Amino acid sequence: MPYTPIVATLGYVLSPDRSRVLMIHRNARADDQHLGKYNGLGGKMEPNEDIATCMRREIREEAGIECLSMQLRGTLNWPGFGKNGEDWLGFIFIIDSYSGMALESNPEGTLEWIALDRLMELPMWEGDRHFLPLVFDDDARPFHGVMPYREGRMESWAFTRF
Repeated sequence: MPYTPIVATLGYVLSPDRSRVLMIHRNARADDQHLGKYNGLGGKMEPNEDIATCMRREIREEAGIECLSMQLRGTLNWPGFGKNGEDWLGFIFIIDSYSGMALESNPEGTLEWIALDRLMELPMWEGDRHFLPLVFDDDARPFHGVMPYREGRMESWAFTRF
């Protein structure tokens, strides 16, 4: 059977002094698969987009700001992650320069600036705790990971860097 994942972006907007990151607290919709968790910003790529255009659009829609500079930090294959077991393929970015003022909320929840040294204290997907250190570390090489899920739980985690 061919692999046909949902292709998506996940972005982490850094404050100008690089000490905080903009996160969404998914607290607005009772039917949200991510309800109660904190997450980066992003979403599904549209047919007419490249992945960078998708990331910029998602940041504009979800946070009301314009990306001026961003870096690809890695890719993640999440087999079985979707609500109905769909596979997801994510492109993970750091947005290190932007213009405008971030919204306080959007239809998915509250936007909050979180100190990087407090990030791991937040309620989040179990798997995020494995790849987030790679997003924010000083290694310039992108990581490429696979994190299978079954019934809403991470089964394993592996990554490479070149």
